[in-house]
Amino acid sequence: MIDNDTALEIARKRAEENGWPFGEPVWIEYRPGWLGRSGRFEIETSAGMLGSKSLFEIDAATGQILSAAYIPR
Repeated sequence: MIDNDTALEIARKRAEENGWPFGEPVWIEYRPGWLGRSGRFEIETSAGMLGSKSLFEIDAATGQILSAAYIPR
């Protein structure tokens, strides 16, 4: 299983590849899996603030990005 720091690096790299901002503060939460599924990390940049955000969902077992989105405003 990957840790919080690894999940953040994966998200930061994807944001950079897509040209998305990766603003502070960053919110990250681990969601445990259920019914045999692996857990996942949910990451939101510019957390709790107005304006653009990047959102990521990362599989905690493999480090694979399950979803990535950019909200421009």
